[in-house]
Amino acid sequence: MSPIWIVTRKEISSFFDSLVAYVFLIVFLLICGIFTWLYGMFVGDVFIRGQADLMAFFINGALPAIGLFIPAITMGMIAKERKSGTIELLLTKSLTNSQLVIGKFLACLLLIFAALVFTLPYLITISQIGDLDLGRTLAGYLGLLLISSAYISLGLFASSITEDQVVAFVLSLIMGICFFILFSILGNNLNGLGAEIFNYSSFFSHYEPMVRGVIDSRDVIFFLSITFLGLLLTINQVSKRR
Repeated sequence: MSPIWIVTRKEISSFFDSLVAYVFLIVFLLICGIFTWLYGMFVGDVFIRGQADLMAFFINGALPAIGLFIPAITMGMIAKERKSGTIELLLTKSLTNSQLVIGKFLACLLLIFAALVFTLPYLITISQIGDLDLGRTLAGYLGLLLISSAYISLGLFASSITEDQVVAFVLSLIMGICFFILFSILGNNLNGLGAEIFNYSSFFSHYEPMVRGVIDSRDVIFFLSITFLGLLLTINQVSKRR
């Protein structure tokens, strides 16, 4: 069995052996439901908009939930191992730094994927209201997975530079606020090259086209690049422990 898959299974089992995964899934769905159906922060809720799509879910519901819960599930991935000393035990085995980090990354991504699967009743409900554009909806889900993978890699990096899980959570949350909100605000309020840089660095500027059904290779490459960079930085931190 692949060492990466062994690490992934170990982390998934630890999620579900405790209450972490169950609490995460319940609260994630609760937040998504409240913000999707009852609260129109940016585009209005489903009933106000009068359109058979999941725009309210993709922007109002899923983004806040992902922005909050990814730091919660990544904060202890490496910080806890460092504090308890178990990371040294793992690194003495026939397990490379990259295999350890990628295994933990996949475990977090699979948990997010499971959470998104449980939102499929939203899709079924909306399809009963009107003619749902399935291609646009699938593009939105792809965007959520890509933005989640990028954010998970940043959360793992935050967890790798400290032994304190609370510090890792706060660092990951700050990075999320920058990429999700701050860069968008600066990009919209600045001019010239600065505006272009901040707009390009904003997660939302690459995510919104997918929600609207447009899959641009540049947006996909952006999220994959952030994911790769986050994982590379995390592997580098773990290498220092070895």
